[in-house]
Amino acid sequence: MFNINKIRRDFPILSRKISGKKLVYFDNAATSQKPKSVISSMVDYYENHNANVHRGIHTLASEATNLYEGARTKIKNFINAKTTKEIIFTKNITESLNLVAYTWGRKNLQKGDEVLLTVMEHHSDIVPWQIVAQEKQAVLKFIDINENGMLDIASLHKLLSKKTKIVGIAWVSNALGTINPVEKIIKLAHEHGALVLIDAAQYAPHDKIDVQKLDCDFLGFTGHKMLGPMGTGILYVKEKILEGLPPFLGGGDMIKEVYFDHAVYNELPYKFEAGTPNVGGAIGLGSAIDYLSKIGFDNIRKHEKNLTAYGLKALRSLKNVTLYGPADINNRMAILNFNINGIHPHDVAQILDNEGIAIRVGHHCTMPLHLRLSLNASCRASLYLYNTVREIDKLCMGIEKVKKVFGK
Repeated sequence: MFNINKIRRDFPILSRKISGKKLVYFDNAATSQKPKSVISSMVDYYENHNANVHRGIHTLASEATNLYEGARTKIKNFINAKTTKEIIFTKNITESLNLVAYTWGRKNLQKGDEVLLTVMEHHSDIVPWQIVAQEKQAVLKFIDINENGMLDIASLHKLLSKKTKIVGIAWVSNALGTINPVEKIIKLAHEHGALVLIDAAQYAPHDKIDVQKLDCDFLGFTGHKMLGPMGTGILYVKEKILEGLPPFLGGGDMIKEVYFDHAVYNELPYKFEAGTPNVGGAIGLGSAIDYLSKIGFDNIRKHEKNLTAYGLKALRSLKNVTLYGPADINNRMAILNFNINGIHPHDVAQILDNEGIAIRVGHHCTMPLHLRLSLNASCRASLYLYNTVREIDKLCMGIEKVKKVFGK
């Protein structure tokens, strides 16, 4: 059973007051809040098991290693990877995407090769490819969107060619909430001999993932957007691809042997995990996966679809409010992106904050998308499993107060 009141009691921060008003947290696409079980799992590690992993013989080192590798197994099962060798711990989705660009891209791209992205990509899936493309004299191309904020599939067909070596795509737009048809894109890309990199940062918190069914080549996500701690990221890579990639960083733990003139690298996945890892963070992420799995992603997705549908209808009913993104709730994750006509988003956010309502404003690390939409900035209310219809009502009342202050 999905008991929203019980769920909310699991999150201590939701009892906070901002400016004397109960917190309404709508900034989940930036980072989610953490349940007590996640916090407790990390406290337990630091109080009872804290040690470095993999090389120690003593009891604490063995316990820490078992907890750390246990978290890797949970993540492997969470996305249905074939083996834990395909699961690399990073510090965030940005590092995961950079790792692909700087290892696979630098090894495989040649002059004239093409990297295909979308106009709705996060900067972390654009800038690394810009850097590598410049080095390798490769070409970046971008799939356009239509007036509904959906990918233009005709544009995709037109751009895909034998020159396309990799397609990088956000499963869900962090600005518009658009759910992209990644299964179709993977199939088309593979038919043209291209690999596919999926940014699942905005998808993993909300729905089930099966990388074997998807048949994607790379997939990354981040722990802090799905109830886990900051400093935790994941990169999945098919084992046969990962075996041929050079290391991303050099140092301890990514090696077997080091001599004055060469080194022998460690086995997978440790070859790509140089230095002391975020052990407590990995344990916390494993705990977050346990929490989400216990509630059930079918229940989470159903709650969020209902919440998003209610939010879209409520915001559409307000005068001088413009919404962006897909109208069809089946094509949209739990993101409400909007502007109030004639009022700068920063002013909107400041007044809403005085009402205890936390939203995100700006370009959301999607400046190319905002240029495509002729926007300087936008307001983003992003929802999660602990949000309620009542909180959306408060958002609407807050928007009305903003309009009153500015005479709109």
